[in-house]
Amino acid sequence: MSHVSTQPNALPHSACTTRKGTSPLSYLQSRLNLSRSRRALLSLSEAQLQDIGLTSAQARAEAKRPAWDIPANWCK
Repeated sequence: MSHVSTQPNALPHSACTTRKGTSPLSYLQSRLNLSRSRRALLSLSEAQLQDIGLTSAQARAEAKRPAWDIPANWCK
């Protein structure tokens, strides 16, 4: 059985490892920042989540995504 992500713009782990011209350190930093941002969603109130167009369930799902599960448009 193959893994199929339920996230609309998710990529498999190896689909986008680095962008052309990006150093490994920059790549790592961007993944750490993404992870922090996703975890920060958990601290937002319902009103704040509504302001950014997310439900609490969507915020929890996004916060659980691993750092290498990145938006597809980042690889372009």
